[in-house]
Amino acid sequence: MIRKLIVKYHNIPLQIRASCWFLICAFLQKGISCITTPIFTRLLSASEYGQFNIYASWESIMLIVVSLNLWSGVYTQGMVKYENEKKQYSSSLQGLTITLVLLWSIIYVLLHNWVNKLFSLTTVQMVCMFIMIWTSSAFSFWSGSQRVDFKYQKLVIITILVTIAKPLISIIFILLAQDKVTARIIALTLVEFIFYSGCFLSHMKIGKVFFSKKYWTYALKFNFPLLPHYLSMSILNSADRIMIGRMVGKDKAGIYSLAYSISLIMSMFNNALLQTLEPWIYKKIKDRKIEDLSRVAYPSFIIIAVVNIVLILWAPEIVSLFAPEQYHDAIWVIPPVAMSVYFTFAYTFFAPFEFYYEKQKNIVTATLAGAILNIILNYFFIRVFGYYAAGYTTLLCYILYAAFHYYFMRKI
Repeated sequence: MIRKLIVKYHNIPLQIRASCWFLICAFLQKGISCITTPIFTRLLSASEYGQFNIYASWESIMLIVVSLNLWSGVYTQGMVKYENEKKQYSSSLQGLTITLVLLWSIIYVLLHNWVNKLFSLTTVQMVCMFIMIWTSSAFSFWSGSQRVDFKYQKLVIITILVTIAKPLISIIFILLAQDKVTARIIALTLVEFIFYSGCFLSHMKIGKVFFSKKYWTYALKFNFPLLPHYLSMSILNSADRIMIGRMVGKDKAGIYSLAYSISLIMSMFNNALLQTLEPWIYKKIKDRKIEDLSRVAYPSFIIIAVVNIVLILWAPEIVSLFAPEQYHDAIWVIPPVAMSVYFTFAYTFFAPFEFYYEKQKNIVTATLAGAILNIILNYFFIRVFGYYAAGYTTLLCYILYAAFHYYFMRKI
């Protein structure tokens, strides 16, 4: 019986096998984060939980500024464009990213007092941030190359080890430390450095190219105009928590962050589908087989919508499971935030057309408009209606954001 199953498994086409494992990896990464949320909401006070999520919000913004998001659109695009030079292309982009991280680190050293005050973070937390920007980028490059080549074994092993190590080491560090927020940040940094630095070394060993004028110029020309887009995306995801922390209090930012974390249960399905589908979407666009996309897109929209509705219906029970009584108000934030995640998913089916045909102006226009509107609406409505308003302003901005990208896709 077992032998027959093994034979059947090996008879499954490599692309399908790999896609299934990539889905499992995506679920593991997000799933462990969701499963361990009840532990951290009890180990940390609402204020500490909010402080950690404010750090995470700043990190997501700085990741864009420092790394230029080179591991995102331009990397997938380049792997198709330079199909016969993938190894050299990968190692050179790894080289460009670590160069950018080192340059920004030098700037931080020169201006560290001012930067610490601006972000309300300590020097230790900022150093950890720069290390994590490099390690997460290195892993993103490496995992992206594994997906393109349908190599899943090593990716699965590293994903499992990291998803177990991160919460485990974090819990140990928190229990031993007085500054629990910094302890968790250091734990995450340590785990990523141990496991992800090898991804950088692997690409450099195989590609053997640190600097390439051709690849660096292509990547910078492609991605630099997109910086406002990526930055706006990050602001749409993060600004509300930072603004709530500054305007209302870190404890309220903690409650809002819990609602955001629970809503990200849905993004597990989003990311799992998208990480598998994105290379396929690009290939369909390249082969001019656009009609094939609808057969996958419409069922995907329905599946994500159903999961979204179930999450909203069960919001009170999920909040009770995930956190103690002090977080109960999160139930009022889950509906708009969960619906925002749905419109984010819709956007990712429209955007590849803009990326493939290098319509950076369209991409930037749509995303920048959404981010600016989000900050303005948050500033006024949080003051009037409290931190609940941030969920609804974010939803409105994501609806407009998806609509803009849909319009530009149709235009292209």
